Amino acid sequence: MAQHSPGEIARQLGSGLLSFPVTHFRADLSFDEAAYRDNIGWLGQFSAAGLFAAGGTGEFFSLTLPEVEQVVTAAVREAPEGVPVIAPAGYGTATAVELARAAERAGAHGILLFPPYLTEVTQEGLAAHVRAVCAATDLGVILYSRANAVYQDTTVAALAEDCPNLVGFKDGVGSLELMTRVYARLGDRLTYIGGLPTAEMYALPYLDMGVTTYSSAIYNFLPEFALRFYAAVRAGERDLVYRYLTEFVLPYCAIRTRKAGYAVSIVKAGMKVIGRPAGPVRAPLTDLDDTELAELADLVKKVS
Repeated sequence: MAQHSPGEIARQLGSGLLSFPVTHFRADLSFDEAAYRDNIGWLGQFSAAGLFAAGGTGEFFSLTLPEVEQVVTAAVREAPEGVPVIAPAGYGTATAVELARAAERAGAHGILLFPPYLTEVTQEGLAAHVRAVCAATDLGVILYSRANAVYQDTTVAALAEDCPNLVGFKDGVGSLELMTRVYARLGDRLTYIGGLPTAEMYALPYLDMGVTTYSSAIYNFLPEFALRFYAAVRAGERDLVYRYLTEFVLPYCAIRTRKAGYAVSIVKAGMKVIGRPAGPVRAPLTDLDDTELAELADLVKKVS
């Protein structure tokens, strides 16, 4: 796509539903680039506002650094013209900086900054982490607030003042109070993205707080349903949203919550159900069993 500023990319991301594609693996767990690129092309038939390569649903945490760059490069090459590709950065600060630079080499249009690996940190430490990554790239950076990297509103405000290329805030915490504080303090300075597992569950209340988009894992295997759901949310069609929640999203979540890690595993199961298999998940995740796969297949039939 044509060169756009970080702010322009962020505004585009906030204008529609976001795609977080799975990463395709062969039976031996090696990256299947051909299948991945074919799937990016298939997803490109639908109208996602942005594509997040090797994100959480794409098993960023299980990829090597060279694999991350390979996945992002493949996504950039296959994504439709006009659809920005956002690359991941994470782990320790030095690694996150290296990944941010790799994203630029790969031709990505922005960066989603994941929490640092393992250790608990202070707000001052988080701020230093973000400043280092923002300084290492000209790309727009989106903070992913979750786990051991829960950014307070005062921290986000200070970072927005210091880092012109900080353009987005993705919430994976689910605290309405914190999200309200962040939006009240920063307003339209950032683009806000819903990032909780199965973000459709939170789409209506979050819209009232300026969160105009979210990461839809369901989009991977039911893109048309995911887009209908998003359209209903944006149009304020509450009865329709709750019908979709009751028919599919709530029973889907009942399967997803049975085991830790199923938020990713169930998406790859959905790909298998629709006849577009993406291979197994990598350890330490585990795949759905045959009974759960059959349950998911029955749900998919109801909304396909």
